[in-house]
Amino acid sequence: MEQITIRQIQASDNRTLAGIVRNTLAEFGANHPGTVYYDPTTDALYELFQQKGSIYYVAELDGEIVGGAGIYPSNGLPANTCELVKMYLLPQARGKGLGKILIDKVLAFARDWGYRFVYIETMPELKKAMSVYEKFGFKYLDAPMGNTGHTGCSIWMLKEFER
Repeated sequence: MEQITIRQIQASDNRTLAGIVRNTLAEFGANHPGTVYYDPTTDALYELFQQKGSIYYVAELDGEIVGGAGIYPSNGLPANTCELVKMYLLPQARGKGLGKILIDKVLAFARDWGYRFVYIETMPELKKAMSVYEKFGFKYLDAPMGNTGHTGCSIWMLKEFER
């Protein structure tokens, strides 16, 4: 039986997570300008997620880092809105329920922190992820929110927590 561990990010995770983000984008042909592939913060996720109102969870499978997901109060978003960011899993970690566990954890954090909305930016190449987000109640938007700088993302989604 595989051992699944979900924990908060540590500084020593930076290099491994940057590789997972970039390799996953390349795997799906989504490694183009205007995405996190070229974002310098991808190499310093631990430091990025020291921001108040943010968190990043790392997924481990049998002690090996296989992905993660975070919540971040991205620039230009309303105070009651955060962004689900850097949600990536290695191929060997997919289909085991890890994505659901990660999304459940980040959404619980967002709700507990007092956010009312969770925003996502994604790309057509990541169709499978979009269907997962839909199951969690994310709805499609006609235009981006905030100033994330990720101009390579052409699909935007938003989830509102029920009151």
